[in-house]
Amino acid sequence: MTPRLLIIGGGLAGTSLAWRLHERGVPFMIVDRDEPQTSSKVAAGLITPITGMRLVLNWRIATLYPEAATFYQQLEQELGRRFYHETAIVSLLLDDKAVEQWQKRQQQPEVQPYLNEASSLPLVDESIFTNPYGGFEQRGAWLDTAAFLAASQRYFQTLGCWQQAEFPFSESSGPIQWNGQIYTHAIFCIGWEAAKHPWFDWLPFRSGRGTVLKVKADTGGETRIINRGCWLLPRGDGTLRVGPTYEFNFDHPHHPSPAAVAGLETKLQALLKHPYEITGSQTGVRPIIQHRQALIGRHPARPNIAFMNGLGSKGVLRAPWLSRQLVEHLLDGKPIESELDLAGNF
Repeated sequence: MTPRLLIIGGGLAGTSLAWRLHERGVPFMIVDRDEPQTSSKVAAGLITPITGMRLVLNWRIATLYPEAATFYQQLEQELGRRFYHETAIVSLLLDDKAVEQWQKRQQQPEVQPYLNEASSLPLVDESIFTNPYGGFEQRGAWLDTAAFLAASQRYFQTLGCWQQAEFPFSESSGPIQWNGQIYTHAIFCIGWEAAKHPWFDWLPFRSGRGTVLKVKADTGGETRIINRGCWLLPRGDGTLRVGPTYEFNFDHPHHPSPAAVAGLETKLQALLKHPYEITGSQTGVRPIIQHRQALIGRHPARPNIAFMNGLGSKGVLRAPWLSRQLVEHLLDGKPIESELDLAGNF
């Protein structure tokens, strides 16, 4: 049978898969609820090579970063829309321990390709930003995820392969059918809600609700991303996005706790010396699978059901590479690495 795939979920995972199938000429249909706030649409879309409290290199950054950049830049040309932005990221250190850690880390050869030499000192305008411990500037990027998803949706709709709908759960183990069409595979890209799905509820999800603030503030025309306890992302329109929060115990996906928002604002106050105004916020739930960077592959009991999930807060960086791996597995029989294989984690 000629491959024809049904993609359930049109976020970063589902949309990246659709583009991988499109570039190979394989028919597909995306079914998505098109909700206004999802983790993919809310995401800041940052690609940060050196990350975390321990200042480590992001997982497989040397492979994933170039592939992600090429993927999004090619789609910008195809769609005639800009949504991928290369930019410097200024990482300001929090305390003496971080300073000591960075003095050791910056000597490591694998870190060097991602560092920018400071063109001037101080690293930031210290009349605007608090910076008692110094820091470093690294190469980075951000994807306007909402713009990327909207442009992709419009394009796929013109081709008749994107539909707003709820895909009904069925216990049937027979052929996959949708709106009178038969599909060889159904690929579930439904984010954190997979934890509630009977086919995937055995996975150790520990998803995290996150909130991003929209802020107006005088940052002296700063265009770089600034990170110290929280990140500030200048949008180019006089506004900033500020985040993130992490909440692992929650009842509602889009209603952050006042304590989480207050904690983020405390970090913002510790970074910005000037007054600011919060003009809005967005909240979504990052799909996180414990002890895994992501999982892809076929369902262990249903080979015509596939899965791509658990990208967490690194979806922009990881989705292009992971989607290619999954498509090559489904169409070409390429094996999936054991640490990423859904079936191998059953």
